[in-house]
Order: sequence, then C-alpha cells, then structure tokens
Amino acid sequence: MKEWLRTLPKAELHLHIEGTLEPELMFELAARNGIRLAWQSVEALRAAYDFDSLQSFLDLYYRGMSVLCTQQDFFELAMAYFERAHDDGVVHVELSFDPQPHLERGVTLQTILAGLESACDEARRRFDISSALIMSFLRDRPAQEAMAVLEQAAPWYDRLAAVGLDSAEVGNPPEKFTAVFERARALGLARIAHAGEEGPADYISGALDALDVCRIDHGVRCLEDEALVARLHSEQIPLTVCPLSNVYLKVFERLESHCLPALLDNGLCVTLNSDDPAYFGGGMLANFMACHEAFGWDEDAFRELSRNALEAAFIDDQRRERLLAAIAAH
Repeated sequence: MKEWLRTLPKAELHLHIEGTLEPELMFELAARNGIRLAWQSVEALRAAYDFDSLQSFLDLYYRGMSVLCTQQDFFELAMAYFERAHDDGVVHVELSFDPQPHLERGVTLQTILAGLESACDEARRRFDISSALIMSFLRDRPAQEAMAVLEQAAPWYDRLAAVGLDSAEVGNPPEKFTAVFERARALGLARIAHAGEEGPADYISGALDALDVCRIDHGVRCLEDEALVARLHSEQIPLTVCPLSNVYLKVFERLESHCLPALLDNGLCVTLNSDDPAYFGGGMLANFMACHEAFGWDEDAFRELSRNALEAAFIDDQRRERLLAAIAAH
C-alpha cells in the first residue's frame, strides 16, 4: 500500500513553506547568515518538537524562520521541500508564506517572492510539479498591518493565487480581517483562512461569511455545529485537513480518535495535507500512510481524497483534467 500511495498523484493545498525548514538546513542557513540559534545541535532542536498547543509550536516556528534572510535562502528552502514532495508523489503544491515576520526583520517581499518563484519554476522544470503562491496574514497581529502588507504586494498581485489567514487562532476571530479580505476580493484575489483548528466552529462560519473564503484550512471543529456541517456539505467547501499536525498539536490525542472518518461520513469535501512537515512527522506520504494505518482506508478512499484536492486547487483546467485522469487510472 505504501508504494501505491507514493505513486498516487497528490496535490498539497495546506503547506506553510517556512514549516518545511528541516533542522539541518536551519543550522546551515544560520551559520551562513551569522545567526546564533537557541539550540546547540540538530538533536537538541528536534527534541524541542514536543508541542502542547498551537502556540508552543508557533513560538519555535517563528524563531526558526529567522535564519531565512536572502533570496537564495528562500530558494533552497523551497527546493528542499519540492525534492521531498516529488519523492512523495506530489504533483501540485500551494505554498503559503508569512511575510510579516520576515518584513519586520528587514527581509523584503522582493527577496521572499523572487526566491520562492525561482524554486517554483525549477520544480516545474525538474519534477513537473505545478504550484501556486498564497500570501498569508498573521491573525494575532493588527489587521491594519495585514492591510499594509496587502497594499505593499501590489507588484505581485498577478502572481499570487490567493491570500490566507493563519497563526494563533483563539481570540482572533475572522471578522477582525473583514476589511482586508474585502480589499483582496476587490483586487481579484482568492481567499482562504485557517478556522476551526483550535478555534470554535463559529470561526468557520465567520470565515465563510465575513471573509468570503473559498476554502477552509483545518475546519475539524465543524462537527460541533450541525447547521454548519449541512452548509459545508451543501456548498462542498473544501477542508484542508492536516492529520499528523492535528496530533502533534494535541487537537486530537491520537490519530485513531481524529474526526476525519466522521467528516467523510457527512459527505464533506476533505483533503489531506502536511501543514508544517518538518515539525509534524513528515510530508504527504507520511500523512496518507498514517491515515491508512489508523482508519483502514482503501485505494478508492484515497483516490477520492486526491480528487478533492485537485478539484479545489488553484490550477489551470487543462492540467487539472490531466492529473484527475492520472488519479482515475492509478
């Protein structure tokens, strides 16, 4: 089954590129850029991956990304991910990036996007992986800061597939960013948002209503609201679920107790993703295998999940149809 899953064409829709930073590369970039890390070794850093909440992860995540300083750094970060994704059978990737923590360190949008775009181009040439870029805003920062970043990104609007909303969810409802997302809509940018991971089900409703999103990242707490579940089913709003991430961040104690089977039983549009694979136990293949082992899903179930992702992806229709045909034939 592992080899069948590896070769199944997969699209990853929920992937934070800064969350792909493996410890070895973090130490390499730190040395190159003269940055002193809080950990003495790769082993000590890995030992710190014992998270008890989303916030405990974010604290380490933001410290780790401080080693990303140059266009070459972002290129190497993304290419290292693309190589692993290719080995996992990923054919399309949507890379979210968080500009705010980089901008406050003096790293420009030009630096970030030039590095990521060059890696996307290289991945297309080397691996035939298509990709899209999603600029995410930090929900625990002021909305006016997000608006300023959105306006600053004007030269790249035609190269951004969407804007997103991530970071610490509890206490930061989606309605806080209504004006920002209205502006993104006016600019013709698609909109997605994290909701219902640690935050309540009404954050999912808020993201749909106030932010007019086309996809929900996570969304696992939707089952707390029957009317919301009915709406998600009726509108077939994609949920980008991240199984191993949910376990690592204690959203669920064990994968076997995850609500994924219930989401599927309710006819929801579920996709599987890795979120921050360097921190949460591995990439797409690891997540697919973990679900196979936990839930006993067969090949048809994984074909459906992969179809869901491709149908929800920011991708041109010709490539979408070609990849959907490859899934059907697998």
